[in-house]
Amino acid sequence: MSADVLSFPSVEKHRHHRDVTGGWLRPAVFGAMDGLVSNFALISGVVGGGAVNSVIVITGLAGLAAGACSMAAGEYTSVASQTELMRAEIEIEKAELARNPDGELAELTALYNARGLDGETAAKVAQQITAQPELVWRVHVREELGVDPDQLPSPYLAASSSFSAFAAGAAIPVLPFVFGASGLLVAAIVSVLGLVLAGGVVARLTARPWWTGALRQLTLGGFAAVVTFGIGSLVGAGLS
Repeated sequence: MSADVLSFPSVEKHRHHRDVTGGWLRPAVFGAMDGLVSNFALISGVVGGGAVNSVIVITGLAGLAAGACSMAAGEYTSVASQTELMRAEIEIEKAELARNPDGELAELTALYNARGLDGETAAKVAQQITAQPELVWRVHVREELGVDPDQLPSPYLAASSSFSAFAAGAAIPVLPFVFGASGLLVAAIVSVLGLVLAGGVVARLTARPWWTGALRQLTLGGFAAVVTFGIGSLVGAGLS
């Protein structure tokens, strides 16, 4: 038979999924947005109050440093506490497997049975898994706790991502004043561009149209800036 008449089934190319459970995306996105919005709002309030350029720069840089450190500390504490709790629960599960292996085997069998396997098949699968000490506790943890024990979030990664992202976002509205800008217009323009860009990137990462994220971030950031500018103007007028 000639080679040209042979046919082979096409090999399906599976798409590699992005990491949606890692410890960097959420703090990085939240940090960048928070840095840009909060520092833009802070600077808007100070400008609205009639502050001179040097005061605006000091305020913006202080807001950047304080916010980045606060974000990093908060993320570290939050993720470290979550990871410590997960590890404690994993140890409890290991202890249960050592103390009551028959009960854990029955539990695993019932779980697979509830997921559609017939009783005999579910029992065989559970027995084969239980026979492997380094596998069985991982399966129980994944099934009962809903976490991957080999992929626990890193508090260091979360903290560093949050710190860097907040600092990068917070630097955008203050840079025009560092280079001599005297009004809010230039800072507002670069902040709007930053909000649109950041919102668009986040939307694309989450497989949504870029303009939905851009519009959402622009609305939220603009609202915060208008509110703080108004408060700053009122307070500044009252103090003058």
